[in-house]
Amino acid sequence: MSSQPAKRSVSKIVNTGLRIVFGLAFLAFGLMGFLNPMTPPPELGAGAKAFNEALAASGYMMTLIFVTQLFTGVLCLANRFVPLALVVIFPFLVNSILFHIYLEPTGLPFAGVFGALNLYLAWTYRKAYASLLSAMYAG
Repeated sequence: MSSQPAKRSVSKIVNTGLRIVFGLAFLAFGLMGFLNPMTPPPELGAGAKAFNEALAASGYMMTLIFVTQLFTGVLCLANRFVPLALVVIFPFLVNSILFHIYLEPTGLPFAGVFGALNLYLAWTYRKAYASLLSAMYAG
């Protein structure tokens, strides 16, 4: 009987640690984007370089990405609205994974780890998504 509370305790510690790592990473990514705008490495392939240049040329997309990363990082670190933060950052992570699959494979392991971490954390908060994922019937 005493192993059940210990199991929940270890699980809670692991989930908290992963949430903090996730939050710190996105806080750092967002801050780096504003404090030290990243320029793509010169060895990028033509498609990846064109994609990055298009995002920068839009005039708003890089700012949106960095704000989204900051928002996600702060919410995860503050342990407030974490399910919302995970949903907000998900499209960015999907795009990041696809970018690395199709345009620049060297960053795929890093993007894949954060994509998997997002899915794992979303699973731990699955009860928060129950009403979003259930069919609504007018009655």
